[in-house]
Amino acid sequence: MTEPRIPQVLPTKKRAHYLERYSEADLPTARGLFHAIVFRDRRDKTEHVALVAGDVAGHEGVPVRVHSECLTSEVFGSLKCDCRQQLDRALEFMAQNGRGVILYLRQEGRGIGLGNKIKAYALQAKGMNTYEANRSLGFPDDLRTYEVAAEMLLNLGVLSVDLITNNPLKIAGLVDGGVPVRRRIPLRTEHNPHNLDYLRSKQEHSGHLMDLVTDDKGTKAG
Repeated sequence: MTEPRIPQVLPTKKRAHYLERYSEADLPTARGLFHAIVFRDRRDKTEHVALVAGDVAGHEGVPVRVHSECLTSEVFGSLKCDCRQQLDRALEFMAQNGRGVILYLRQEGRGIGLGNKIKAYALQAKGMNTYEANRSLGFPDDLRTYEVAAEMLLNLGVLSVDLITNNPLKIAGLVDGGVPVRRRIPLRTEHNPHNLDYLRSKQEHSGHLMDLVTDDKGTKAG
């Protein structure tokens, strides 16, 4: 189910030119064939990946997922967030749609890094929510930025996107970087007792656009 009529905002920043298109090759996956393109940031050599399904250059309304790295969920299967589910559902959507882009950004832990993310987990175990934990470590709520994502899409020749997200900051970030967002596609995942408070915190503190409906066990998807 899609939500049309996302407000269009004129970009306010100059377009970024931080990236070099470093390497690329076809990548067969369990969900189909993607073309993997590695972009390297000239400032710090960080490598970000675009997984491209089908032909996207010169197209309007290309389905796009801007996804930040989450080692704990995507590799180790952590239940403290829904990042792995989000990535899996986006991959499935792109494969079924036959066209789309997943931008995999190396921004672990909302930009604070893996070590500090685990420190924040320890504080959460003592009763803090994810935002309180980050602040107690001296970090703002979210250090992630999206000018790199916008530059990647412009390099790919995407004219406008249908953004798969629950995060309004991603919509604003792409538009601010010169990429029109035609509409938002909600990303629904299943909740569990370990991540429900985390998801509620995202709603309350960052305005994430998702419905959290729970059954008697508190685990039903929104």
